[in-house]
Amino acid sequence: MRFLFVMPPFTGHVNPAAAVAAELAARGHRIAWCGPPETADLLPPDAELHPSDGGPPDGYAALHGAWQGLRGVGALRFLVADVLVPLARAMLPAALAAIDTVKPDVVVADQQAFAGAVAAELRGVPWVTSATTSVEFTRPFEGFPKVHAWVRDQVCRVADDAGLGPGWDARFAAPAALVFSTPELSGTGPDVPPHHHYVGPAFGARPTSAGFPWERLASDRRRVLVSLGTLNRDAGTRFYPAVADASRALADRAQIVMAAPDGMLSAAGNEHVLRQEHVPQLELLPHMDAVLTHGGHNTVCEALAFGLPLVVAPIRDDQPLVARQVVDAGAGVRVRFGRAHVPEIRAALEAVLDDPRHREAALRIRASFAKAGGAPAAADLLERMPAEVCG
Repeated sequence: MRFLFVMPPFTGHVNPAAAVAAELAARGHRIAWCGPPETADLLPPDAELHPSDGGPPDGYAALHGAWQGLRGVGALRFLVADVLVPLARAMLPAALAAIDTVKPDVVVADQQAFAGAVAAELRGVPWVTSATTSVEFTRPFEGFPKVHAWVRDQVCRVADDAGLGPGWDARFAAPAALVFSTPELSGTGPDVPPHHHYVGPAFGARPTSAGFPWERLASDRRRVLVSLGTLNRDAGTRFYPAVADASRALADRAQIVMAAPDGMLSAAGNEHVLRQEHVPQLELLPHMDAVLTHGGHNTVCEALAFGLPLVVAPIRDDQPLVARQVVDAGAGVRVRFGRAHVPEIRAALEAVLDDPRHREAALRIRASFAKAGGAPAAADLLERMPAEVCG
């Protein structure tokens, strides 16, 4: 079979899709990709990429600086109006051309790459949504009618302008959705629509651990990984030192392994912190006892896949909702990011290290991930399309 993955140039969205694509390729299927040129940096060197053009003059990374300082509705508006909608319009010609060239049996369209859904619908090709987070399926903005209507209008206008008519919403129109989570984490319970397939997180190959000082991991203390993810790591100017201060009182029993840029943390007085510019996260997690993170869905799922309880300090976008999922599931504690206080962070770290209920909840979610099947389960589903899934 032939599969076309239409992706935005965002690490957290490409990584799970790449794991599924690798599984399909191992089974002998042809895999092609469509996305901005920056997407190539997130794919294997031999990937077949059909690049789009017409993006920002300095690339999508240039938008990060403007987005980084925004919070709440302001961040949402910027994400939708200044990133996702222009991205969809820029990608649509390339997505249509890629479909015509590859002639895929199935298009896998990321939930934030609306062009993939629109192009597949226009060409009459079966397609499925790749949902790296389940939050959107909980319709989080319906309690805020004006925000909900504005987001829907922005998304639907892309499809309307392409000829699909008013009201066609690429976020929810797919005949099937691959959701890289489980109901045990998302809290959706028994009301999951039959076309939403919760396959759990999908993990693929990552950079090797060359250069990481494994010998410096403490053998006599528990270990906590601190990571703000790929896009938010530069926003921790105040947060990283606050975590170091908060954990100093726990230094005799806990080591902090911090993924933070150079210059963000003084070495003096922080001997209990092992700071590195980058860490091999998937390799490191089996050696950790807890994780403190911003609430990015991938990092949260990776931690829970190893049964690790979480302290979540959400910054923007869907992160507050992911944090709520973690807390509601009992697998962690939420703290403030922008106004985080040392006592609050210290109490949260003590809770996830000392209260066995958080660990038990994390282990329960880990079991749900294992049962869901991950990348192989997603590949099984895609192989059954279009006949079984799309009818």
